[in-house]
Amino acid sequence: MIYQASKKDLKAVASLASELWKEAVYEDLEELFDNILNNPGFAIFLAFKHSLAGFGYFSLRNDYVEGTTTRPVGYVEGVYVKEEFRGDGIARQLVEKGTKWAKAKGAKEMASDCELSNKRSEEFHKAIGFMEANRIICFVKEIE
Repeated sequence: MIYQASKKDLKAVASLASELWKEAVYEDLEELFDNILNNPGFAIFLAFKHSLAGFGYFSLRNDYVEGTTTRPVGYVEGVYVKEEFRGDGIARQLVEKGTKWAKAKGAKEMASDCELSNKRSEEFHKAIGFMEANRIICFVKEIE
């Protein structure tokens, strides 16, 4: 079962997000999701399969999104499925829900990204119909 999360699901969303983004501070994630759970430009879906199995976090972007030509663009901000539920198609179902949500909001394209080193995510995206748009290397320099 997959359903759209609401404020009552805040702790579950933050908990799953902390498993995906291990470097993030839990309280920061909880604050982030508390601010966006009722924002119509975002959607979070939770998956259950006899217990909490995963989540999908989606947004509508109106700024330039690499490789797209329309606005708004549905964007996969994050998808996470607990290890014991992987291989059951849950991540695909979450992205399908996010895509339907974005389409209902007027999006004609869906976009996403992953780190160059994350081959598992790259393979997943390609398996569910995403095409690579570009590769970038980001730079940073401290200024005095």
